[in-house]
Amino acid sequence: MTTEAIDQQKAEAFAGQMIGILNGGMLALMTSVGHRTGLFDKMATMPPATSEQIASSAGLTERYVREWLGSMVTGGIVEYDPSGRTYRLPPEHAGALTRAAGPNNLATLAQFMPLFGNVEDQLVESFRKGGGVPYSEFGTFQQLMAEMSAQIVDATLLDVTLPLVPGLKERLQTGIDVLDVGCGQGHAINVMARAFPNSRFTGYDFSDEGIAAGQAEASQWGLSNARLVVKDIATIDEKNAYDLITAFDAIHDQAQPTKVLKAINQALRSDGVFLMVDIAASSNVEENMQHPLAPMMYAISTTHCMTVSLALNGEGLGTMWGEQLARKKLAEAGFTKVDTQGVEGDIINAYYVCRKD
Repeated sequence: MTTEAIDQQKAEAFAGQMIGILNGGMLALMTSVGHRTGLFDKMATMPPATSEQIASSAGLTERYVREWLGSMVTGGIVEYDPSGRTYRLPPEHAGALTRAAGPNNLATLAQFMPLFGNVEDQLVESFRKGGGVPYSEFGTFQQLMAEMSAQIVDATLLDVTLPLVPGLKERLQTGIDVLDVGCGQGHAINVMARAFPNSRFTGYDFSDEGIAAGQAEASQWGLSNARLVVKDIATIDEKNAYDLITAFDAIHDQAQPTKVLKAINQALRSDGVFLMVDIAASSNVEENMQHPLAPMMYAISTTHCMTVSLALNGEGLGTMWGEQLARKKLAEAGFTKVDTQGVEGDIINAYYVCRKD
């Protein structure tokens, strides 16, 4: 027991903060449910309605919908009119909760809470014994990341992200060789391949499931210039093969990011560009105090990004490795020119435009 005097006001304030955290955590779980069941999407198109009407319209069981609505109302997400027992999702809230909101849909992030809760036992064991929780334990993680990535890719890749590199779209139209490392389900590759038929696109990822989904999409779109391959990007041994290499939120997850970045540098032609999209943060905790998603990002790092790397005896960079460490590792890999930019509307990522000389 501490002998330090207790500031009662501070203690009560922190207890209130903890109550808010507990409510917020459960609201996040219910937000994930609302997203996955399509309730937010459905309610956004409806006038004020009863739980019966909402459930019927969404094709769901009324009793569950009614209880879920209780959480949404008391949590300040859904409005309730007791006179008619009707519920309404205001458009101001729908803009952050529906699939129509594209990359502004924060409900997709809420899906991390139940997903990572499934590995808590293994994570606690890693705290005690070291090591990590392997990627194979994360169930629907591949689908979740594909959903989140597609929202951003569809909204920004062609018109916002690629123009960050002067002259890049013109080169893509003429025809260049492109590699996406850690491509997941390959949606970014397929979007670029469809937009720039004169260029040649390759995607590497170690997930059989992800590559299969990307190949299916490429086939559906009739693409002949997109090649998706199951490959651990730590084993890339190509030299001077690509004019553009991209990595969308993939480097910090790697077991051997230093090795991967050096391999990327070697695979890039002398006048090529490495476009690395990764978490916008500082490497120093004290400089992340005003980061709007810092607690969540550190938690995601603990429960996935860092532990998956450590499960492979990796470096365990974690989600919040930060710009300082990113720049250091890019320099060690041979990138002498690094320009960091932001994209309006993307509060999660920084965009690194990297060149050899």
